[in-house]
Amino acid sequence: MSDRLKALADAGVSIWLDDLSRERLKTGNLAELVASSSVVGVTTNPTIFASALAKGEQYDDQMRELAASGSDVGDAIKALTTDDVRHACDVFADTYAASDGYDGRVSIEVEPGLARDTEGTVSEAADLFKIVDRPNVLIKIPATVEGLPAIARSIAEGISVNVTLIFALERYRGVIDAYLTGLEQAAANGHDLSKIHSVASFFVSRVDSEVDKRLDTVGTDEAQALKSQAALANARLAYALYEEEFSSERWAALEAQGANRQRPLWASTGVKDPDLPDTLYVAELVVAGTVNTMPEKTLQAFADHGEVQGDKVSGTAEEAQQVIDRLAAVGVDFDDVVEVLEREGLEKFDKSWDELVETVQTALDDAEKGKSPGESADPDVTHDSQ
Repeated sequence: MSDRLKALADAGVSIWLDDLSRERLKTGNLAELVASSSVVGVTTNPTIFASALAKGEQYDDQMRELAASGSDVGDAIKALTTDDVRHACDVFADTYAASDGYDGRVSIEVEPGLARDTEGTVSEAADLFKIVDRPNVLIKIPATVEGLPAIARSIAEGISVNVTLIFALERYRGVIDAYLTGLEQAAANGHDLSKIHSVASFFVSRVDSEVDKRLDTVGTDEAQALKSQAALANARLAYALYEEEFSSERWAALEAQGANRQRPLWASTGVKDPDLPDTLYVAELVVAGTVNTMPEKTLQAFADHGEVQGDKVSGTAEEAQQVIDRLAAVGVDFDDVVEVLEREGLEKFDKSWDELVETVQTALDDAEKGKSPGESADPDVTHDSQ
C-alpha cells in the first residue's frame, strides 16, 4: 500500500483513476490498484475508450462476435464500452458496499455529439444506465447549457450523474441547481434520495494551459508573475461556491430526506507544463469530501513523491479571487477563457468519438473478412483525456 496515496485518502480525498481498458480488467491491474494505491473509482471518456480499443487485442473475440451478429458501429461501441464499465463496477462492488455508495464508482459518458441535445442526452443516459445495470455506475453528462436540464431529468429518474466539462463558476452554479432540482423531482417521483449520487467535475490543468498562453502574449512582468495560478484559483472559488450552495435551506430540506451532497471532482489533474511539479493539481487541491481523478502517470508520481500538507482549499476564496482580478487587470478575459475551454473540450471529445467510430468500424470490417480485428487499428491514437 502506497503510504503517500493512503495519506491523501486519509485526508478525505477519494482517489479515482482516469483510465479504463479491458487489459486492466483482465490482467487484474485495476484490482491491484484498488488494493495497493487507494483507488476507489474510475472515470472514462471517449478518448480513453478510443485509446483502449485501438491498442487492445483483448477486444478481438467480442469484435468477431459483434461482426457475426451484424452489429453496426454504434451498437458495437455501446456493447464494448458498457461491458468494460460493467466489469469495472463489479471490481468496485466491495468498495461501493463498504462506503454505502459514496465511492466504488465507474463513469461512462453519453455520446459527445449529444452535448447540445437535451432530449438525446436524457434518452442516452437512461439507455446507458439500463445497459450497464449496476448501481455504482455514474452517467457522465457535459455541463453545457443544454446539458443542465438533462442532468436534472436524469437525477429525477434516480440515475446517478457525473457532470463533466465544468470550467465556469456561473455554469457550476447552474449545475448545482440542476442537481437540486433533480433531487426535488426524484423525491416527488418516489425515489429514495439516499441512493442517488453525483459528482461535479471541475477541470483544472486546461485552465492554466489557456491562461498561461494568453499571459505569454501579454508579455509584461506582471503577466508573467501570474502564470500557473489561474487553475488553482478557479478550483478554489468553485469549492467556495460548493460550500455556499450546500449550506442553503433548500439543500437542508433535501438532506433531511436522505440526499447526498454533489461532491466536487477535480479533473484534468495531469500537469501539462513540464516546468510545474507533476503533483501540483493533487497536492494543492486537498480538501475533505472531494474526488481527484488522475491519469495513471499522476497517480504514480504522487505515490512516489507527493506530499499531503493539510487542507489547501478551505478559506482560500479571497486570495483566489485576487488572482482572477489581477488576471483581468493585465488583460486576460476569464469569461472568454472558460468559453473557449468548453468549446475546445467538446471538440476534443467529438474528435475522439470519431476516432473510436473509425477504429471500431475497421475492426468490424476486418472481423468480417476473417482478419484479426486489431490488425488495421492505428496504434498511435493519442490518449489525452483531460
